[in-house]
Amino acid sequence: MQWQTKLPLIAILRGITPKEAVAHVGAIIEAGFDAIEIPLNSPEWEKSIPLIIQAYGDKALIGAGTVLKAEQVDQLADMGCKLIVTPNIQPEVIRRAVSFGMTVCPGCATASEAFTALDAGAQSLKIFPSSTFGPDYIKALKAVLPPDVPVFAVGGVTPENLHEWIKAGCVGAGLGGDLYRAGQSIERTATQAARFTKAYQEAMQ
Repeated sequence: MQWQTKLPLIAILRGITPKEAVAHVGAIIEAGFDAIEIPLNSPEWEKSIPLIIQAYGDKALIGAGTVLKAEQVDQLADMGCKLIVTPNIQPEVIRRAVSFGMTVCPGCATASEAFTALDAGAQSLKIFPSSTFGPDYIKALKAVLPPDVPVFAVGGVTPENLHEWIKAGCVGAGLGGDLYRAGQSIERTATQAARFTKAYQEAMQ
């Protein structure tokens, strides 16, 4: 398995509105990102997601987060989503998304959950909430996982500590509050996106 975007950082835009989605996603893509997630507990996500797919679907892997039900996967497939991110392990959600050819990054915390997700067809895993477990936990978990499975740290990842997660064996990270908070300026989004891109490049040197 291989993560399919050039920069293995997933922008999590929780709380973004349709009115601001295209501009903020544009700033993030400009900074080098090519994987974008709008969680389904954001306002009017059913408007925001098609807008950014239309604007940037040829430049980035765009999809939804906090996907909990298989019926939501059907709706997202109709919109043209290519990425499904979940906070938990729901095998039917994973299987449904894989059947549509989507990239699935489900949230897990234990080895049992990780292997349940992989058995259902997940092509990557997110360890959530990473800050609760720490890099050493991920390093230990990685020891029993297939070596080619891309693992993402999600929760508490900052430009300052990104290198610790990479060193622990993560291919990259999902970035929420330290990248985007509802209502922040485009300038703030652009600045944070650039900081994360730089931090990743430095971590890989």
